[in-house]
Amino acid sequence: MTRTDSRTDQLARERLAQGRPLFLGVDDVGAAYYWDSYEFAVAVVAAAGNAEKVELAATPFETLSEWCEYTRSERGWDIGPHAGGSLVDDLIRGVGA
Repeated sequence: MTRTDSRTDQLARERLAQGRPLFLGVDDVGAAYYWDSYEFAVAVVAAAGNAEKVELAATPFETLSEWCEYTRSERGWDIGPHAGGSLVDDLIRGVGA
């Protein structure tokens, strides 16, 4: 599964209220993750094509960062996660400092 997979994007939009949810990344199993800041929820689109919405309030995690760390520990990240930090942090990473 890739970030540019339009079917994956569509499945995430169907699960979330936000019209253009933030793409978080793809885990090592091939599931894509999208963040909806309105609902405070993550859409998980499996490589098989099924999708689910997970509201952070229904998990032990209080922040998106905690959710991403949990995903890293359980499944790893193949792409991403693209969440948290700031533009300054992104620039520093980009120049290799």
